[in-house]
Amino acid sequence: MRFLVTGTAGFIGFHLAQRLLADGHTVLGVDGFTPYYDPKLKRRRHQELARSSSFVGREAQLEDARALTGLVVEANADVVFHLAAQAGVRYSAENPRAYIEANIVGTFNLLEALRQRPPRHLLIASTSSVYGAGRAQPFEEMQDTDHPVSLYAATKKATETIAFSYAHLNGPPMTVMRLFTVYGPWGRPDMALFKFTRNIIAGEPIDVYGAGKQTRDFTYVGDVVEAMVRLAAHPPEGSPPYRVVNVGGGRPVGLDDFIAVIEEVLGRKALRRELPMQPGDVPATWASTALLEKIIGFRPAVPLSDGVRAFVAWYREYYGV
Repeated sequence: MRFLVTGTAGFIGFHLAQRLLADGHTVLGVDGFTPYYDPKLKRRRHQELARSSSFVGREAQLEDARALTGLVVEANADVVFHLAAQAGVRYSAENPRAYIEANIVGTFNLLEALRQRPPRHLLIASTSSVYGAGRAQPFEEMQDTDHPVSLYAATKKATETIAFSYAHLNGPPMTVMRLFTVYGPWGRPDMALFKFTRNIIAGEPIDVYGAGKQTRDFTYVGDVVEAMVRLAAHPPEGSPPYRVVNVGGGRPVGLDDFIAVIEEVLGRKALRRELPMQPGDVPATWASTALLEKIIGFRPAVPLSDGVRAFVAWYREYYGV
C-alpha cells in the first residue's frame, strides 16, 4: 500500500514510517525540520528512513498549501497519517503563532488538498491535553473537551473539530488519535524522559514540577505505532465517517515513580530542583482504553521499566555516553 505520513522526521512519525516500511509498504514522508528542537536529530531520523528504497522524503511546511497539494498528488496515498504539528505545552505560551499556523492552518491545508485525492482512511494525531484539567478519570472519548488549559491543546481541539466538519461534508473516513505521553528511543529532547536522562548522567539537577505529584499515562512508542497500524486497517463507518480514539495504556504513573524508574535504570540518583506547576500543565492523565480495544483488540502493554531501558540504551549509543 501507499502511505503519506506528515511529520516523519518527528519522534512518532519516524517510528511509524519505520514500521510501515518494514511491513513492505511505500511511504512518502513530509517534514519541515523546524528548529523547535535540534534539527540534526530530525535529519538523522530521515537518514535512517532513507536506507529503504521504499521511502521518499520531502521537506515542506504545512503552511505552504501549494507545496502540500503537490505532495498529496505525488503520494497518491491509500492511507494518510497526519502527525506533523507544533508540539509542546509550555512553548505554546512563548510562540503561540507557530501553533495556529502549523496546527490549525496546516491541518486545513492538508484537508483541502485531500479533497481532490481522498484516501481510504485519514488518521490525525491529537493529544490527551484536550481533556484539560478534567477530574473524571480515566478520560473517555465522549467527555467534554471544551476547556483546554493551554494553547497547544486548544489548537489540537480545533483540528479535531475542523476534521469532523470535513468528514461530515466531504469524507474521507477519519480517525482522530488522542495520544498519551509517548516515550521511547529517538524521543524528543523537550520531553521529561530525555531531559531527566541527560541531566542525571551529567550530574546536573532535574526540574521537578508540582512536587512530583503529577501523574501521566506513559505509553511506549512501539505500542503507539502498533495501535496506529491496526487502526489504519479499520476505517470508521457511518455518517459522518469520523471517530476519536484514545491511544494510551490506561496505567497512570506518578512523576516520583517515573523518576525512580529512570534512576534504577541509570544506576544513580537524581539531583532535584523542586518547582511549582507550570501554566498549561495538567495534574493527571489517564486513558480509557475500552474503545481502542473494541476496535482493534489491542491495548498498549510495554512495562515502563522496559521502555525506559530501551530509551536509555538508545541515548547512550546515540550520544556516546
